[in-house]
Amino acid sequence: MHEEIRIRINGKSLAVPRGTSVAAAMTRAGEPCRISVSGQARAPLCGMGICFDCRAVVNGQPHVRGCQVQCEAGMEILSDE
Repeated sequence: MHEEIRIRINGKSLAVPRGTSVAAAMTRAGEPCRISVSGQARAPLCGMGICFDCRAVVNGQPHVRGCQVQCEAGMEILSDE
């Protein structure tokens, strides 16, 4: 059984298994990783850090590629703009 950790995504508390990527957690929560300049919600596309559609704000740091970062307990994640 996987240990769960608690994170916050766009102000909502969410429990995810330890080792979950930020991009997967945002998808699980139904939240966009980023909002495009034209206002469209964007989600992970390539899953390996090339497309940059999984960018999010992680613990105050903008433009983090969510598919490349594992969630940590207490992490604050926001959709990037």
